[in-house]
Amino acid sequence: MQRPDTPTQLAITFFYYRDLVAAMAFYEDIMGLTLAIDQGWCKIYEICPGAHVGLVDEAKGMNKWAEVKPVQLCIRVADVDAWFAYASDRTLNDLSKLFVNDALGIRAFVFTDPEGYQIEMQSATRTGA
Repeated sequence: MQRPDTPTQLAITFFYYRDLVAAMAFYEDIMGLTLAIDQGWCKIYEICPGAHVGLVDEAKGMNKWAEVKPVQLCIRVADVDAWFAYASDRTLNDLSKLFVNDALGIRAFVFTDPEGYQIEMQSATRTGA
């Protein structure tokens, strides 16, 4: 049997939270994301066309909250310096300095959301990166 030859409609990465309301406030108020799908105990926010992050109440989701978060949400932006200035003006957990990774061709910084998920904001430093 072959894989279905139909286009993908969207991608959602799910994160699990003990305090869904605090996570929602962070992604709406700090990150500026728009709620795209409200499933009650799961809130799905659009990052950009086709890419979404889902915030799940860990008491009802398929997975549970875990202290260690071996996952990172990376968001490519046109102007990482503007985002860093904005982030520096807020009280964000674990806010790094801006850094350049020449091997990857990016300029970036990281911080963590209210329950420890790492977010990387980055811009490309060269074409094709």
